[in-house]
Amino acid sequence: MKQDIFKLDKKSFSIVSLKENNSETEYWLSKSPVERILAVEFLRQLLYGYDQTTERLQRVFETAEFKTN
Repeated sequence: MKQDIFKLDKKSFSIVSLKENNSETEYWLSKSPVERILAVEFLRQLLYGYDQTTERLQRVFETAEFKTN
């Protein structure tokens, strides 16, 4: 995902209650579901980093031996 889609101002920070009704709530409700998902993915990549090798599902093969009675 290209990070130039969203701009992040790292100089600004504020803590607010999630119950406050403000313009940000109206802003995000005006966006399409796809735009909101892209924004969440962008924030996830900022928090956890982006690693191209983890884009695919991890495949695990495991064997178990059963003892017969």
